Formats: sequence, C-alpha cells, structure tokens
Amino acid sequence: MSAELVLSGFIFIGLALVIPLIIVLTAVFGPRSGGEAKNDPYESGIKQMVGMADQKFSVKFYLLAILFLIFDIEAVFMYPWAVSLRELGVFGFVEMTVFILLLLTGLIYILKKGVLNWR
Repeated sequence: MSAELVLSGFIFIGLALVIPLIIVLTAVFGPRSGGEAKNDPYESGIKQMVGMADQKFSVKFYLLAILFLIFDIEAVFMYPWAVSLRELGVFGFVEMTVFILLLLTGLIYILKKGVLNWR
C-alpha cells in the first residue's frame, strides 16, 4: 500500500471518530437557552398562531414568492452569460438583451398592477 492511501485512511477514520464525539460533547456540555423569544416563529410577523392549521393567508405572500423566484432565476441565467460573453459574441448579447427586456416588461407590468403595494 502506498503512503498516501494509509494516510488518507487514518484521516478518514480519525474524522469518523472525532466528528461524532464533538457532536455528543456539544449536546451534553453545551449551553441551553430557552424562553419566550426562542419559541416565536422566525420573522413571520405573527406573534401567536391562532386558528386552524388550514387558515387562509393573503395571496400577496404567494405573489411575492413567485416574483422572487422569477427574478432569482434571472440572476442564475445572467451569471454564466456574463462569464462567457466574449465567446457568445453579438448573438449572445442580443439574446440576453431580449431576455432582460422581457423581464423588465414583466416588472413594469406588476408595478403598474400594484402587486408590490401591501396596503
């Protein structure tokens, strides 16, 4: 066996023993904090949940989530385009310009419809 294989075996076994040991020691000896603030829903804006589990929420929550996904996907498409802009040339630039203009048209439409107005 090569020295690298033996060394990687020792490292793997060491990590397989040390990581669970650290987790157990943290659970046993770690500080515990509790209280009213820790049990509140995280940034939901609702102090106490009152009502049934199938209560109705405003449609604006769903609209905001969908809009976030649309513009998040835009960023996912724009990053690789920006990295490979020189290889794509003018055709790639025109394609991305059409894509951005299409999304900008959608943004102007939802702004005019008042989707982002919460009052």
